[in-house]
Amino acid sequence: MKNLRPSLLAVLLCFHFSGSKANRVYIHPFNLFAAENVTCETLHTQTSKPLKTLPVAPLDIGVLTPDSRDHLKVDAQKQNVTVRTAVLAELSNTLGLRMYQALSGKQQSINTLLSPVNTYGSLATFYLGVSKRTASNYQSLLGLKRGTDPEDCVSLVNGHWVLKTLQSINSLVDDGPKDEITTQVWALSRHGAQLSEDFIEGTQDFSDTSFIRSVDFSEPHEAEKLVNSFVEKTSDGKVKDIFSDLSSGSDLLFLTSFNFQGNWRTAFQPERTSMQEFHVDETTTVMAPLMTHTGRYYYLNDKVRRCTVVKLSLSKRSYMMLVLPHEGVNVHDIESKLRTDVMSDWHQNLQEGLLELTLPKFSVSSVTDMHNLLANVDAEVEAKLLGSQAEFSQLSNANPFTINKAVQKVTFEMLEDEAEPLDVVQAAGVPLTLSINRPFFFSVVEGESNAILLLGKITNPTL
Repeated sequence: MKNLRPSLLAVLLCFHFSGSKANRVYIHPFNLFAAENVTCETLHTQTSKPLKTLPVAPLDIGVLTPDSRDHLKVDAQKQNVTVRTAVLAELSNTLGLRMYQALSGKQQSINTLLSPVNTYGSLATFYLGVSKRTASNYQSLLGLKRGTDPEDCVSLVNGHWVLKTLQSINSLVDDGPKDEITTQVWALSRHGAQLSEDFIEGTQDFSDTSFIRSVDFSEPHEAEKLVNSFVEKTSDGKVKDIFSDLSSGSDLLFLTSFNFQGNWRTAFQPERTSMQEFHVDETTTVMAPLMTHTGRYYYLNDKVRRCTVVKLSLSKRSYMMLVLPHEGVNVHDIESKLRTDVMSDWHQNLQEGLLELTLPKFSVSSVTDMHNLLANVDAEVEAKLLGSQAEFSQLSNANPFTINKAVQKVTFEMLEDEAEPLDVVQAAGVPLTLSINRPFFFSVVEGESNAILLLGKITNPTL
């Protein structure tokens, strides 16, 4: 099996760190996530230690309790920003942007949403169950491959450290009742198969709650109803009818739910919310509730990239960047040129000023099939990581074993009832009017690590 194409790796491994990159000593990501004295293991040999597996409890629709976990370990994951956190944020941002561009390119006329940290975490969880040959491909994509390894061997990173670092980024956002990220994982294996202890632990490293269950897939239609009912009940009704077209030969269904619930840091005036036109495209207009607030914002008119950028605080630690293309510019034209250094440049060049800002009320959710997502990036990537050439020899005691379905449910919703009091607008000065009444791009960022939590575009806020 060949490694991923060099041209693809060059793109994936070329990342930038916003802000303080020039002020820190470069440390290769591999060195941050690998144990000391790690050696390069030959790809053609079996793993040096026996696979530890655990039996999986049958799915019982009457038992909705999450998997038990060591809460001392969970509390230890909530940490301050470290070098490890910042570097992993870089890698997640770069890969997430590439994934988002591939997804949005296929969804040019509809609302789009992707979580880079959730996507990265799902891939890092799969990494815990693969052979050394497939692990080499995962590390290449994730930016964690040691640069000095020969082609016939791989030095392995500690996937648990990667996942715990990602979860620590999520925990930085939680700001009491106002802002919260909730991550859930479901891994549903075929009846009788035991799962790797490493993989099970990884689902807990990466989530707030996890559900590992076994399912009898011999009657696919009945299994589908049972699985979907269980997921709906254990997600408090937020994830419905997620799986379809199951097969009697299924080995594993994998699902993550990433929910960001935030609150505008500064309230929009309710009396200034009204139904206004939103221009979906040159010929289509819908009526949508648009909110207005006059106050001081950080913003930028980027004449080179032909867009206006506005920063909105969501909490003490997170913020949203709204990017509105200039008149006559398609949002896809902006997205196709996005890189982490472009977003960093926007943030560094924002200037504070008085704005009368109008934007639509919106919430958005998405369901993304990871097989399709990887195939949109590159068919070779999908084949080597999840498809026909991927080897999951460390995932179960059953062999061969594969991940038949891998799905992400991502939800972004903003509340308005707990926002802080309005800014006091000074009488001096005339505000610049900015109405976000046509398709726009947005990102949600954790401010200390600079990790991109969400990437999305709104083409129609009424959908």
